[in-house]
Amino acid sequence: MASWTSSQFLYEETKPCGIQFLERFKRSGRLSFKQYQALVFTLTFVAYIAFHAARKPNSIVKGTLSASTVRGGWSPFDGPDGTALLGQIDLAFLSVYAVGMFVAGHLGDRLDLRTFLTIGMIGTGLFTALFGVAFWANFHSFYYFLAVQVLAGWFQSIGWPCVVAVLGNWFDKKRRGMIMGVWSAHTSLGNITGSLLASGLLRFGWGWSFLGPALLITFLGLVVYFFLPVNPPTVGAERDGTEVDSTMRLGDTITESFLGSRMSTGFDRKAIGFMAAWKIPVIGGEYLSEETSGNLSTLFDVGGVVGGVLAGYISDQLDGRAITAAGFIYLAIPALFLYRIYGHISLTINIILMFTSGVFVNGPFALITTAVSADLGTHKSLKGNARALATVTAIIDGTGSVGAAIGPVLTGYISAISWDAVFYMLMTAALISGLLLTKLIITEVKAMLYGSSDEGEAATSSSPATRAPIDVLL
Repeated sequence: MASWTSSQFLYEETKPCGIQFLERFKRSGRLSFKQYQALVFTLTFVAYIAFHAARKPNSIVKGTLSASTVRGGWSPFDGPDGTALLGQIDLAFLSVYAVGMFVAGHLGDRLDLRTFLTIGMIGTGLFTALFGVAFWANFHSFYYFLAVQVLAGWFQSIGWPCVVAVLGNWFDKKRRGMIMGVWSAHTSLGNITGSLLASGLLRFGWGWSFLGPALLITFLGLVVYFFLPVNPPTVGAERDGTEVDSTMRLGDTITESFLGSRMSTGFDRKAIGFMAAWKIPVIGGEYLSEETSGNLSTLFDVGGVVGGVLAGYISDQLDGRAITAAGFIYLAIPALFLYRIYGHISLTINIILMFTSGVFVNGPFALITTAVSADLGTHKSLKGNARALATVTAIIDGTGSVGAAIGPVLTGYISAISWDAVFYMLMTAALISGLLLTKLIITEVKAMLYGSSDEGEAATSSSPATRAPIDVLL
């Protein structure tokens, strides 16, 4: 088995000073490989929790910013075109995020991932805080908010390629589905953390809703810089002889299907304006406060945690990523339909159906953007170039982000017709995504029956196409 050497990198990687400090307290003078794995898992997990938490204030405070009659709103979003202006800011953020993903992935394979990730986290914290600064500085320029969000979108795009690449450097293919299924819970936990933090601080003024998550991600960015080991050679870690890490094998051959997509969704209940989901949510005839509705929305992400772990476990047992992802996607269709029809009856039914939708929507999202990305990044066509993992991950997630950018825009227009039409749009997107996986499902079934080894090639050519339709669900 060949090992990595520093000659394979375009820069000299060094052991983080925080790890050097920890090793002073070890009798052996160094951490074990499993301790390094635990450290990498934890740091990348909390890092992306912080990234997602930093995105949530926008959705939590939208109702406050555009509330022209309830709380006075905030110019320029409190006028009749306030909803459209907020939509433009969302579109700008997601567009830059999607494009930036490709650039960040390319750079991530050529720069120190630890430093690059730290820059992304601190930059995200800075521009998230600057959005909230407008509250105290009394800024009301639309172009100020637009510029801040555009720059925040760029720094946000750095996070995903980096964390997936680092994690892929430390964990082998055999149990990657289960490990990354658990790890992918960061998405839902980040949304929950961000929602609770932003909702809780909203009572002190909407600026605090941005400052809290900004300080969190900035602090964790510094922790990442001082403690995150990018790969085993950097810290001189060696695996036990009984285990082999496929991402560390030159010329490694992966014969597993790959696919790419990104899924997420939200909900609203009445055929009213686009911002009504945040301003006046109604369940069982009861109008909920912005804080309560924000807290309630976290149940979708709680379901996502369960779905991510479940999808990863099932895909490992079946040895079929596409089969598992498609199964969850098809089950998401009736889940969304039932939520739209019965979600308004009572709070209990709403919670159950929201949780269920989160399981089936976020399950394949977690599988596709983690285990599948890591599998694809170690495909034999890369000839053992593990440094390509960040670029591959960025292509998959960046392509899917196109759907994430289109989704809110379509929702804004379609909701003017009815919210039933919005849910039909989401279900149609899920159906298309499932159908696009048909070829990969057939390939995986053939592999199970006949031991075929062509899954990787088939999926590699098809994976990006599955992303955008699913991402409309975001």
